[in-house]
Amino acid sequence: MNIPFRLPEHQPILILDRTADLSSMDVLHHFAMDELLCSQTGNGGPAICHLWRHPRAFVMGVRDSRLPHAPEGDAWLRSQGYNTAVRHSGGAAVPLDAGVVNLSLILPFDSTGKAPDFHDDFEVMVQLIRDALHSTGAQVDTGEIAGAFCPGTYDLSIGGLKFCGIAQRRQRHANIIQAFIIASGSGSERARLVRSFYDIAASGAAPGSYPLVEESSTASLEELIPGQDDAVNSFTHAVKDVVRRWQSGYDLTQAAARFKLPSADDVREMADKLRQRYADKLS
Repeated sequence: MNIPFRLPEHQPILILDRTADLSSMDVLHHFAMDELLCSQTGNGGPAICHLWRHPRAFVMGVRDSRLPHAPEGDAWLRSQGYNTAVRHSGGAAVPLDAGVVNLSLILPFDSTGKAPDFHDDFEVMVQLIRDALHSTGAQVDTGEIAGAFCPGTYDLSIGGLKFCGIAQRRQRHANIIQAFIIASGSGSERARLVRSFYDIAASGAAPGSYPLVEESSTASLEELIPGQDDAVNSFTHAVKDVVRRWQSGYDLTQAAARFKLPSADDVREMADKLRQRYADKLS
């Protein structure tokens, strides 16, 4: 199994698995956690693999929030019981629920060199997910899937159906590569939800300013890979196993000593800052 990169400055990656905690009703708490962890990593903290889930949310991209009727689309989603937010990383609208595993790789820049090319960052995430699914025998392809929500060059698919999208957020000395992985449940139902949002929010919008989502474009790992029972836990454990293999022989002691979990107050404050950044777009 080929490793496509060297661990940042020979540092091990700490694993922060929060997938069992579905208590947070504010989806921005997870993005705030990433933001604070990235700041810590860029200021001498360790690299981190952060895994999390949210029970029921709809996260828009910045372009989505600027659509002519985005406030009406947001109001409709909230009436359906979705916690909504605008994220500061790239990409378009994504629905989140307990069947979606969110994976963030938070890596420092090499202090003696220039910031890495963003394609290299994305390739690290692609390799991690491919390695995590290696034992299933599934062929994971890369490339934009027509009709998928949150489309991009680094869509990951199996048999022509998208199950994962990747985005990125950079700070001064570290970056966050974020992926959503649809592990269980119906991919087509999630695509139908996103299309319904755009039917409202993008009414009257210029062609090409929003994705044209088709139900048949998307599927979950549970639907794509035979025998993928309990796909959320299977995928989560596989990711952690790969990260541990990548850094086999590394001493985690010093990295753990440099890590501090952000406090609940700090996370809440950062989430409020992120919310205010785009509050005017949905009001």
